[in-house]
Amino acid sequence: MASGLLAQAMAGEGRHVVAIPSFGFERRGAPVACFMRVDSKPIRAMTNIYKPDIILCIDPTVSRVINIFQGMAAGGILVQAGKGDIERLAVPDVVSRVGLCDAVSIALSIFKRPITNTVMLGAFARATGLVALDSLKAAIEEGEFRDAGLKQNLEAVERGFAETEIHELRAAA
Repeated sequence: MASGLLAQAMAGEGRHVVAIPSFGFERRGAPVACFMRVDSKPIRAMTNIYKPDIILCIDPTVSRVINIFQGMAAGGILVQAGKGDIERLAVPDVVSRVGLCDAVSIALSIFKRPITNTVMLGAFARATGLVALDSLKAAIEEGEFRDAGLKQNLEAVERGFAETEIHELRAAA
């Protein structure tokens, strides 16, 4: 859902977007990755991304079983759900910026459940500057939330944007 809303928001800003989900061999309960390409011109490559510039990690426990940083380009950005001391994160030298958002606490206060997708979209917008908050809100308003949860998801994306901590790290290797 998050990748679809992000793609819709960026397309609404006039960019070409391709989102390719990857479920592995399991569809339920397994970690899901989504690879997204965004460009000002049409995109022909319909494959996974092997040298990502940005990683949006909605569930930080995934990084315990998968090397989410594999192949990351120097100067990359990590946007991650979580809280605490930035120094405790195992962030490789190629990462130059981290956006950290306590998405679970925000989601619990809004939805009464740890549903963090729209919270993390706000964090992504703040940490990267690649999509406007208003574009994300428009995508939410046009999407599946029109009948239920619209107000809560708009609040979630706004709070994710407002409450994300930005950490500039050492110069990328």
